Amino acid sequence: MKIALATVAFVAHSLAFAQATPVGLWKTIDDDGKTEKSLVRISETAGVLTGKIEKILDPSAKPNAVCDECKDERAGKPLVGLTILRNLKKGDEEWYEGGDVTDPKNGKVYRAKVRTLEGGKQLQMRGYIGPFYRTQTWIRVE
Repeated sequence: MKIALATVAFVAHSLAFAQATPVGLWKTIDDDGKTEKSLVRISETAGVLTGKIEKILDPSAKPNAVCDECKDERAGKPLVGLTILRNLKKGDEEWYEGGDVTDPKNGKVYRAKVRTLEGGKQLQMRGYIGPFYRTQTWIRVE
């Protein structure tokens, strides 16, 4: 009986921990806090997080849109499949940091930090230029 309870507790803890990581599918919400923009899949390889756009949700977006404003190797690439989060690693406390996020709307690249909130149901995405930053809250897609 004790072994069964310990096993259930371990599995429940493991599932809670897995959901608390940024790995998964996220619905991005614009700075206005209302407009759904896209679905981004965050994955982890060798401790490094990356995020790619899987689907555009913004009804004002052009079909088959490309990153017209990107200035690097992503210039002219389709938005669906575009890597917008790169090189984030586990930092101090609950943040993943050290990488960057690209805003495909204007092509700007910002230093980035992310962390999960609400037990992994939300993702706080923070992009920095110098000491200034903007923050968005993304919602996990179950």
